[in-house]
Amino acid sequence: MSEGLPFFDIILFAMIAAFLVLRLRSVLGRRDGHKGRNRNPFARSLPKEQADEKVVHLPNARDAEADADTEAEAEGDDAEGDLAAGFRKIKAADRGFEPTEILSGARIAFELVLSAYASADTDALKPLLSAEVLGNFARSIRERETAGETMEHTLVGIKSADIVEAFLDGAAAHVTVKFVTDQANVTRDANGEVVDGDPSAVTEVTDFWTFARDTGSRDPNWTLVATRSLD
Repeated sequence: MSEGLPFFDIILFAMIAAFLVLRLRSVLGRRDGHKGRNRNPFARSLPKEQADEKVVHLPNARDAEADADTEAEAEGDDAEGDLAAGFRKIKAADRGFEPTEILSGARIAFELVLSAYASADTDALKPLLSAEVLGNFARSIRERETAGETMEHTLVGIKSADIVEAFLDGAAAHVTVKFVTDQANVTRDANGEVVDGDPSAVTEVTDFWTFARDTGSRDPNWTLVATRSLD
């Protein structure tokens, strides 16, 4: 029995040594030729959105390749379609741009503008129109009031509303919507006599309204910057 003790001690010491080796390797790690990068101790963790905005790329061969790809994309705009290309460029300048939301807002603006114009409410028109369009509308309203005329407007329904043009001019995004509507419009003089239109007639009207927004502005609102109608 006494002769077996030294052998047992050797086994015990070997087990302790193996345990210590394993502990050291778990604490210090192994150098296997794939040493990871040291994290910059001065770097701050940013939300993903901010991190993306803070990235600054230095010019290099890859940037040159990216420029070439951009030129190729520009040349491919015709193949992609002008409208889709316009959406893509606006989206690049304004991450929040969604054609469906713009179209929904345009429908509401269409009704509000027509109603305010018919009732000669220039205050209601101000936040919806650009300065130039507001000036044109206000001048027409003044002429109507000077003549003692009133306008009766009924939007029977919007048959269709579709975006037909989208483009970026500098930082200004432009979207043109084609409206096909049924309307009943009548203008009466001071005596209530009809001077224009037919109160019993509903007419199909096609309008093209262009809305614009400065993508560099924090103001999310779009304004009406141009109108035209098909005769």
